[in-house]
Amino acid sequence: MMNVNLNYLKKIPYLLFMLGLYFFTVMPAEAQNDSIVFIPATTLTVKKRPVFVKQLIVPGALVLAGAWANKRQFEKSVNKNVLFTVGHNFHTKVDDYLRYAPIAELYAADALGVKAKNHWFDQTKNLAISLIITDFVTGKLKKLTNKTRPNGGKIAHSFPSAHSSMAFANATVLYEEFIDTSPVFAYTGYGFAVATGSLRLMNNTHWLSDVMVGAAVGMVITKLVYLLDPIIRWNPFKDTNNLVILPKFDDEGYGLILSKRF
Repeated sequence: MMNVNLNYLKKIPYLLFMLGLYFFTVMPAEAQNDSIVFIPATTLTVKKRPVFVKQLIVPGALVLAGAWANKRQFEKSVNKNVLFTVGHNFHTKVDDYLRYAPIAELYAADALGVKAKNHWFDQTKNLAISLIITDFVTGKLKKLTNKTRPNGGKIAHSFPSAHSSMAFANATVLYEEFIDTSPVFAYTGYGFAVATGSLRLMNNTHWLSDVMVGAAVGMVITKLVYLLDPIIRWNPFKDTNNLVILPKFDDEGYGLILSKRF
């Protein structure tokens, strides 16, 4: 029978509690009290300077925690405990699709007429830029660290998790677009992102630190893109609000469909 290290296991609920406390108390308060004003389009004026710094608390904590846990006995114990719970034969491909759920939510809300921060083209532009940069940074970090996956698979480069970085980038786009108009809905993307990262652990394809740092990379890059968004104002579809982009998923792959509302 496998021995379970209860000392390490007891720390997990505390970490999750502190993270959850921040998400459901501090961040909603920030969303209501802080605002950013841009005057003119090329000059960045911040009404409250600590706003962006406060938004980096969670990803910063994830980076620090991930850096501390990386290759330590703690994350090895977490890995053993997860496998002990779900079973060594557990495997699912749900995480391959779950990371795109926030994108589906984004365009579904647009199609239903839910008020967002930006026009659908600007949403797509910010999403594309965030994912391209996130994928580039994640790929470079993978090659730089060259960390072996917990399952010892042929595909190396475990740190950080690309699934997690993409999932949290997508979730942060959803958050930025709807936090002012539909706060509860804005947070749902993070639920799918957390589920994606959790499944990476359950599939034994990533360590805890991989998921933590991957999540932080996706969040930070997306928030930077939105901070600089007023500088990039090109939008050829600004006056065509009846056009909407919808996600497409089928057996042949995924993509986008341009839809017109009448």
